[in-house]
Amino acid sequence: MTEHTKLIIYGVTQNGQRFRPSDWAERLAGVMSQFRPEGSTGGPLTYSPYVLPRFVDGVRCVVVDSRLRDLEPLAWKFVCNFAHDNKLKTSGIDFDKVMQDL
Repeated sequence: MTEHTKLIIYGVTQNGQRFRPSDWAERLAGVMSQFRPEGSTGGPLTYSPYVLPRFVDGVRCVVVDSRLRDLEPLAWKFVCNFAHDNKLKTSGIDFDKVMQDL
């Protein structure tokens, strides 16, 4: 990706159901914590600046920085497939195009 964008993965399925378990965002961000920019600070118990759990409009989300794709394409593929496989709502980028490019 040439421009710096963010993928937002919402904890709501395409049919409006809340995604479970309730700590899914923290779990996903925790798994991705090892993917960091070179020289970044923060120990092993901190989130990557590229994958962060957040609340957006009262909904638990994970915000994924598109620079993750450049750093580690398999990590980017993992989070995109997570959203796709669990039929979660997304915004911020053209997710259909992202899935075609994987």
